[in-house]
Amino acid sequence: QVQLVESGGGLVQAGDSLRLSCAASGRTFSNYAMAWFRQAPGKERENVAAISWSGVSTAYADSVKGRFTISRDNAKNTVYLQMNSLKPEDTAVYYCAAGTLASVSSRSAKNYNYWGQGTQVTVSS
Repeated sequence: QVQLVESGGGLVQAGDSLRLSCAASGRTFSNYAMAWFRQAPGKERENVAAISWSGVSTAYADSVKGRFTISRDNAKNTVYLQMNSLKPEDTAVYYCAAGTLASVSSRSAKNYNYWGQGTQVTVSS
């Protein structure tokens, strides 16, 4: 089992920045690819960003490319999502997920076995 706990969400204005953190415990963190998903009311869960176990490979949704950056610190068992130039359409619950998928280009939520409880991000216009 892997336990994931997100933090860093909040209410910000359009154009502001936020950094989300996801702390992992349980099995060896560096064995897992990690991803951030988000889900807005009435919408499907969306893979926002993913990072390989080594941190070498990353993948982003087109909607966040150039604004969001995913990173990880395997020594601290933590994955981050730096979100800049936030827009109202970024408003959602953000979830951290862990999986053993072969490629972070595989964006389906089905590839991820473990999930955090989510943290709310609200961007006002």
